[in-house]
Amino acid sequence: MDPLKRLAGQTAIYGLSSIVGRLINFLLVPLYTNILFNTGEYGIIAEMYAYVAFLLILLTYGMETAFFRFSHQEPAQKQRVYSTTLMSIMSTSSLFVLLVILFRQPLADILRHPGHTEYIVWLGIIIGLDTLNAIPFARLRAENKAFAFAAIKLIGIAANILFILLFLVLSPWLLENHPQSFLAPLISRLYDPSIGVGYVFISNLIATAITTILLLPVMLTAGFHFSVNTWKTMLRYAWPLILVGMAGVVNETLDKLLLKYMLPPDIAMSHVGIYSACYKISVFMTIFIQAFRFAAEPFFFAQAAHEQAREMYARVMKYFVVACLFIFLGIMLFMDIVQYFVGKEFRVGLAVVPILLMANLFLGVYFNLSIWYKLTGQTLYGAWIALAGAAITILLNIWWIPLFGYHGSAWATLICYFAMMVISYLYGQKHYPVPYEMGKILSMIAMALAIYLGSTLLPPLPAVAGYAVNIALIGLFAITVWLIDPVMLKINRKI
Repeated sequence: MDPLKRLAGQTAIYGLSSIVGRLINFLLVPLYTNILFNTGEYGIIAEMYAYVAFLLILLTYGMETAFFRFSHQEPAQKQRVYSTTLMSIMSTSSLFVLLVILFRQPLADILRHPGHTEYIVWLGIIIGLDTLNAIPFARLRAENKAFAFAAIKLIGIAANILFILLFLVLSPWLLENHPQSFLAPLISRLYDPSIGVGYVFISNLIATAITTILLLPVMLTAGFHFSVNTWKTMLRYAWPLILVGMAGVVNETLDKLLLKYMLPPDIAMSHVGIYSACYKISVFMTIFIQAFRFAAEPFFFAQAAHEQAREMYARVMKYFVVACLFIFLGIMLFMDIVQYFVGKEFRVGLAVVPILLMANLFLGVYFNLSIWYKLTGQTLYGAWIALAGAAITILLNIWWIPLFGYHGSAWATLICYFAMMVISYLYGQKHYPVPYEMGKILSMIAMALAIYLGSTLLPPLPAVAGYAVNIALIGLFAITVWLIDPVMLKINRKI
């Protein structure tokens, strides 16, 4: 099979689990923001999962990417690499969970949730299990078992959603409307209204435990053989990726935490909730990027030895950017529909959506570009680039949050990812030149932005006429893509 066709197919399969999971979680946003939670309560959920993102990076400490690298470099030693990686992660994750349980009250005090130590314990166990699960999931990806990967992911997603609906929708409805039902005594033992947003974490914990059980057969194939020399070699490669990952999470989530601590207490959590809900609208872009990343990382390593690898990377970049631009236009031109996915009181923040969508596009381009330091083993460059991005994020948020609130956070995210993209491109072309068609790519981005900005200048139209115009504008972009690169819309011939 043509390598690009295989990449597209696996992106679609990985995308199935990502799309379903993100889409269902996205569809929960109207439930959360319209019915269940106010802006402050939703802000608590966003805040807690921001901490989770940091800790997942710290506790995997680059070993997932190191596993891909050394599995391909030493095929005969793949089993030793897998076993060593899994045992390393298992040990550190177990220690982390133990420490969280022991120090749950001081941690709750530090996070300003002194009355909810249970949040700390639940999230600690979730993080420990998720970190452990990352390695068997990586093995499934490395072995091109995309269907098994997607199936286990989907089962975990389904369990999470079902338990959320059970605890937050069905249980209170049943007790209120059918208190004499034969299920009522059981529900009354399982459901406590005072837990509130905590049921979001409980549901996640149950789903993560189910996922871990399903991954046990993959874990048990490791054989539990630990090689100190292999571990040291992998750590030398992986440690800069910790900085890359941590800096990446700083860029993605620190703004929500800074909003909490830098805005006046009476509005802070409300604004965190508004910003986080509007951030969710960029879900379609992030779904595609995540699905692409799942398929692309092992693909890039597998293709590295091929003679035409660099030309292939350039083609992948071009197709990737065009797909992201269609997503951008689809969301922004139909925002009058998309806006209803968040509650009315959250829609005051919709102005940040186009900024965040473009920021995510630049992040996706940066991911494509970052292959140069991973393939060449120069991961320290990746660390420095990511740290530069984190510095931009921190400085601009500290500067702009007091002046512009969450709008400043959105612009800081855009500038950060743009800067990282440019720096990575310049260094990459020096150390591992790839013939990216930057002129065409920049022309397509400029045209998509021009179409969107032009649409904002149009007078209000009746619904049907407005939708027809928006569809025509997307068609105009497709024609522009064809004029810039005639083969672009004939992907079936190339992939």
